[in-house]
Amino acid sequence: MLERAGVPAVSICTDAFVVPAQAMAKAYGFGGFEFVTVPHPVASLDETQIQVLARDLMPGLLRVLGVEP
Repeated sequence: MLERAGVPAVSICTDAFVVPAQAMAKAYGFGGFEFVTVPHPVASLDETQIQVLARDLMPGLLRVLGVEP
């Protein structure tokens, strides 16, 4: 929805929810929508693990946004 409003955005989804995420993207008219996945689950990660995960996600986030790292 942000993309439709002209706001660059990247959706992040845990790998356990890839199929539902693809179905929702298709239902909203974005059949080829690209999103970044992370290992499931994330709720049990501590602050340091979240920071590492976020750092590791940056190349994928920048790629989806079309920004050169």
